[in-house]
Amino acid sequence: MLSKKTKYGLKALTFIARSESGMPVRVGEIAGSESIPQKFLETILLTLRKAGILGSKKGKHGGYYLRSHPSAVKMTDVMRVLEGPIAMVPCVSLNYYEKCDDCPDEHQCSVHRLMIEVRDSTLKVLRNTTLEDLALKDS
Repeated sequence: MLSKKTKYGLKALTFIARSESGMPVRVGEIAGSESIPQKFLETILLTLRKAGILGSKKGKHGGYYLRSHPSAVKMTDVMRVLEGPIAMVPCVSLNYYEKCDDCPDEHQCSVHRLMIEVRDSTLKVLRNTTLEDLALKDS
């Protein structure tokens, strides 16, 4: 299940991508518009800034802005920053692989085979979806 952190992060990024002013967007504006608790949103945006997805500016006209065009922000990157590994079990993770303790042979494991299919399908969707795609939907 998608965490609230990731859900709110995606909503905030979409809001920033849709911002037409070209100016940094204030945390309070995003929080109010998207019904996200402001303190929680601040920690999410800080995580995205540390990952290089967002930049920030202090002061009267401060706020957060995208460091890249929305078409360059892939959902795989956002999901890994906010949610962690995309794979549902560690034995099929491409970036965070760990052998399962309870599985003597993962090549014979039915769960392993199924989870590879789930991972690959999920990656296909996330790799082919950008922030621009999210911002254009329902706008």
